[in-house]
Amino acid sequence: MSLFGKPKGKKYHTRTIEVNTYEYDEQRLVVEGCLADHRLQEYHLATGEKRLPGLLHQMIIHMLVNKTTLEIEDLHVEMPAVPREECLETINSLAPVKGLRIKHGFTSRVKALAGSGKGCNHLAELLTAMGSSTIQGYAAYKLQESPKFTPNMFDMLLNTCWTWRAEGALVNFIKEKIASEQKE
Repeated sequence: MSLFGKPKGKKYHTRTIEVNTYEYDEQRLVVEGCLADHRLQEYHLATGEKRLPGLLHQMIIHMLVNKTTLEIEDLHVEMPAVPREECLETINSLAPVKGLRIKHGFTSRVKALAGSGKGCNHLAELLTAMGSSTIQGYAAYKLQESPKFTPNMFDMLLNTCWTWRAEGALVNFIKEKIASEQKE
């Protein structure tokens, strides 16, 4: 149910972004993301071409990420569905982000390197969504056997949301826990 009640009109568009994290080897994770835009009614492209409902965009990014530093070691892009052939010219537009670490400021760095007409906005949007999801995937990987937070992991999560704000109760609890574990 919608906050505004049941919608009375047609549904026009659905965007899905899915991100999955897998173990690759001892040093790295693979993070795969897919963005898909579905048009649900007939529509026209900016050129006037009429299109039937269906898949407008499908972009897939595969990243190889270092488990210790969250550095993007390698990246591969697929674009199975695009509205125009010239969109494929942007398939390498994310190359400048190789070597970036996923940390505070990642979104702004991606936008500076690959957004704003330097490449495909949809790829940049997918990659920025993959940044925060990579941190969640990393946390799921690290915390599967032990609730022990390393200083590196703590730094990755600090100030990522309200609960993880520097002056919050959870952060203070974990700081105390790390300090007591270091004394042991």
